[in-house]
Amino acid sequence: MKLLHVDASAKREWSNSRALSRHFIDLLTRQIPALEVDYLDLAVDTPAHVSEAFTVATYTPAADRTPAMQQTLEASDALCKRVLAAEAFVFAMPMYNFSMPSVFKAFIDNIVRTDLTYKVGSDGSYQGQLVPEKVLFLTTRGADLRPGSPLAGMDALTPALRAAFAFMGVPSPVFVDAQPLTFSAVQEREAALARAKEELAALAQRWAE
Repeated sequence: MKLLHVDASAKREWSNSRALSRHFIDLLTRQIPALEVDYLDLAVDTPAHVSEAFTVATYTPAADRTPAMQQTLEASDALCKRVLAAEAFVFAMPMYNFSMPSVFKAFIDNIVRTDLTYKVGSDGSYQGQLVPEKVLFLTTRGADLRPGSPLAGMDALTPALRAAFAFMGVPSPVFVDAQPLTFSAVQEREAALARAKEELAALAQRWAE
């Protein structure tokens, strides 16, 4: 199985989302020795933000693109190739101000591509081209945004991720959300991380089966 592992935290070794994603990959590797991991650190290799040139090139038919347009799309094309080659995804990120890190938004903007990750049918319908059944979004949140909490309605991250990836063909991703972390007592943080690790262990076993 070829897995694309993407980290998006601006933090380094003290990042909870990075630590949890490494933990999950370690669990998978023990159970799937032949696992092939393609790793992308968006804090290091940050995709370019969308520009006018990018937009024009994207919506120009491939056969009509100038050399300059092709060069503009080169990095995005390479990202799409990596995404389309993956059989499973692990996307790890913290929640920043109720949504995703800007580097992950740039990643999404670079991979939502006509005739690559989605196609438009003759009837005007959209057909996502991603096929992996195994997709994990591993998020860390400073506050508690679980259903029933006072901040539950402030979660803009989950619906944004669901929408973008459903459009590309991923209708049912798994979410493991470690919360609350930053804005909580030590015992609550430890309990949140323990819950996440328990969910990840169960998920690794399901994926290995």
